[in-house]
Amino acid sequence: MKFTKKQTAAYGLGAIGKDMVYALSSSFVMYYYQDILGIDPAFVGFVLMLARVFDAINDPFMGVVVAKTRTKWGKFRPWILSGTVLNAFVLYALFAAPAGLKGSGLNLYFAIIYILWGVTYTMMDIPYWSLIPAVTKEPAEREAISVVGRTCAGVGNALITVFAMRSVQLIGGGITKANEYAGFKTVSLIVAAVFIVVEAILFFAIKEPANTKNEETKSASIKEMFQALFDNDQAMIVVITIVLINSALYITSNLLIYFFKYDVGGADWASSHMLFNMVGGASQILSMMALYPILRRKMTNEAIFKLCLILEIIGYALILIACFTGLANNMFIICGAGLFVFLANGILTVLTTVFLSATVDYGELKTGKREESVIFSMQTFVVKLASGLAVFLCGLGLKLIGLVGDDSTDGGIVQQSAGTITGLRILMTVLPIIGLFVALYVFKKKFLLTDEKIVSMNTELNARREG
Repeated sequence: MKFTKKQTAAYGLGAIGKDMVYALSSSFVMYYYQDILGIDPAFVGFVLMLARVFDAINDPFMGVVVAKTRTKWGKFRPWILSGTVLNAFVLYALFAAPAGLKGSGLNLYFAIIYILWGVTYTMMDIPYWSLIPAVTKEPAEREAISVVGRTCAGVGNALITVFAMRSVQLIGGGITKANEYAGFKTVSLIVAAVFIVVEAILFFAIKEPANTKNEETKSASIKEMFQALFDNDQAMIVVITIVLINSALYITSNLLIYFFKYDVGGADWASSHMLFNMVGGASQILSMMALYPILRRKMTNEAIFKLCLILEIIGYALILIACFTGLANNMFIICGAGLFVFLANGILTVLTTVFLSATVDYGELKTGKREESVIFSMQTFVVKLASGLAVFLCGLGLKLIGLVGDDSTDGGIVQQSAGTITGLRILMTVLPIIGLFVALYVFKKKFLLTDEKIVSMNTELNARREG
């Protein structure tokens, strides 16, 4: 069975919807609860970390539950639809905190709702990606549909990161805390409604083959994931670099809104934030679709990987230099420096997937076992843990530098101290630079899977299989 054009389009729409929801939560929940509602940033960071850790542990369990599901609609689609509806309601609750709730009551509300958001999102996310191997057995088509899903997910993410903050202010009717509170409530309702509609389209457009109703799907346990990682030193190296690269990205994405509001400043700071994210989103797509193929014709993958890590470090360094030379509000300079980061990050996203796939062959040669699902499950698991640690560091960092949440009622922006602004600049740039330097060092010293090595591994594996 193959995906029809209609089903492919429905699958792509589903990816756009689910990543709109994910981006709204991951990029703006700290700002909403810390800056608008006034919760202690260290507490917000702790809850975000706790929820991500719980979510990572919950993934294998959810995989087992989905695998054992038996309904007339199949095993995946019921979870996609039910998880979507539940997550949409929780998303709205997340950005519609009761106005009169304060202190410990608000803290408890946030902790419960955010953990529920992670659980309900996992309910639909795991079966969403599991649909691909369930519907088609053709490797080429699986890869093509995966590309559609990843690309459309990038579109959904970009729609939120680029337009959400400006939409919040326009819908809310201004830039005061009360305006933004009302704006987030409406924007989250719109995103939740879009989410339900597109996933319902997917539910009715795609039919699971009859045999998926009776097949058992093996889900890797946490013990199996770690054992596979410890047995495969190259998978370990790739996962470590993925964690470090993603941690840099999560730190930046969570602190960027504070940088534009309190450092770049101005009444129209949200438009500057939107412009920067627009440049970033477009450049990442451009790097994956056009720049990487050009570089690949002239360089090896490992050389491109090292180059991109260096370019990211240069980009962060240029942003830091611009900030301390009075150019923080020069959008031409800031966007130009950001180009280094975003162009490199787009290519790194592609290459980490390529390298992780190569470690599967490496592991088969070394141990005799081929463990694609286990290795890729491990990647998801540790990336969630890393993102939890990154957001915790952001929350703790905001508390340590003494950032004061916005309490204006007239549209003005509360002035931060010079020390706070300096701390914010360092948190947003120096921490990612340190992580990227470590990633570059580890990769250069320990990564062995060169282009030539990958070819020789494939040759040896084919010879074994033929034998």
